[in-house]
Amino acid sequence: MTEEWAGHRVGEPGFRRAAVAVFLAGVAVFATLYAPQALLPELTRAFGVSPASSTLAISIGTAALAVGLLVLGPVSDRRGRTGILQASLASAAVLAVLIALAPSWWVLLVLRGLQGFALAGLPAVAVAYLREELHPGVSSRAIGLYVSGTALGGLTGRLLSGFLTELGGWRTALGGAAVLAVGCAVAVRLLLPPSRRFVPVTRQGPLLRQLGAAFTDPALLALYGVAALLMGGFVAVYNAGTFRLEAAPYALSPALAGLVFLAYLLGSASSPTAGALAERFGRRLVVPLAIGLMAAGIALTLPAPLWCVVLGLCVLTTGFFAAHGVASGWVAARAQLGGRAVGQASSLYSFWYYVGSSVGGTLAGRAWSDAGWSGVVVLAGGSTLAALLLSLVLGRTRSLERR
Repeated sequence: MTEEWAGHRVGEPGFRRAAVAVFLAGVAVFATLYAPQALLPELTRAFGVSPASSTLAISIGTAALAVGLLVLGPVSDRRGRTGILQASLASAAVLAVLIALAPSWWVLLVLRGLQGFALAGLPAVAVAYLREELHPGVSSRAIGLYVSGTALGGLTGRLLSGFLTELGGWRTALGGAAVLAVGCAVAVRLLLPPSRRFVPVTRQGPLLRQLGAAFTDPALLALYGVAALLMGGFVAVYNAGTFRLEAAPYALSPALAGLVFLAYLLGSASSPTAGALAERFGRRLVVPLAIGLMAAGIALTLPAPLWCVVLGLCVLTTGFFAAHGVASGWVAARAQLGGRAVGQASSLYSFWYYVGSSVGGTLAGRAWSDAGWSGVVVLAGGSTLAALLLSLVLGRTRSLERR
């Protein structure tokens, strides 16, 4: 009977379909969201804007995504997860085609804002969907797989856009990202199992009161802060990194500079690995260790040799996705155990995650223009160390479960 069903287990067709569908959704969303990142120098030249202004192609999308999370998260708690996810991917794919045809810089930015709002459908529901539809014993593993999909998507979008830019310019690059988004949207529509364990949340009172209730748990507050600080530092390094690698002494082409995003493959591996370690040793230990690894990676990018820069990017990417994968699953678990709406708590985590991306990504352009790479390292390193302190505070909050 439905009431006794405990969720899809490893080895079952439902588990495979759910895991693959959410993985592909992560690929599509993050390839679409971050495809312009490898194109920032090209967009600077094509539209005659400054490096700081070019980062708006990323920051406006992530800021709009953050706003969308505040809307779609609560809606998903009442209306369900699958419909929102599928509509999100479809509308974002259509907007991706329009962005590749944008006639001006301001039109491109407006379309990116609309696309960012549409893309909010995935992070608003993905963790909650997996937590509800998969067996509790495997949900952390599947969430790690989802985060690895976001890492692979970020990698794919950046590599694809860097390569296609050299073939036909920025329009060809963003057109390639649009084709990928359309393909993944169709695949998710065919694969994603319908919700079987979703229970609508009956709400009383205005939305602001509902949102305020999610800020009463100190552990959730700390996790929101960790999300914003980590993502701010991470995006700052990669946004400014495209300018650094195309400048002297490296003078790399867009395609070659884009190869550094292969470091995302390490993030795809570190996220599910960290999820497994968290199940064994506890989240309170794994999260600060992963953040410390990210901080070490940022420091490694400071010396001039290219091999050292690449090594630093690999280390910080490994640490970032490990910390993010465990922290995002922690939010869902904490909210569920504390009697809060899981979709709302996960959406708030993602909201602050993308606020951090928008702020850190924009500040990175100014830091690069004003102080070079050392300024970017100070910005990203300071943000990461603040996240480390918060994670240590998080470890002292009252636990609602054995971990």
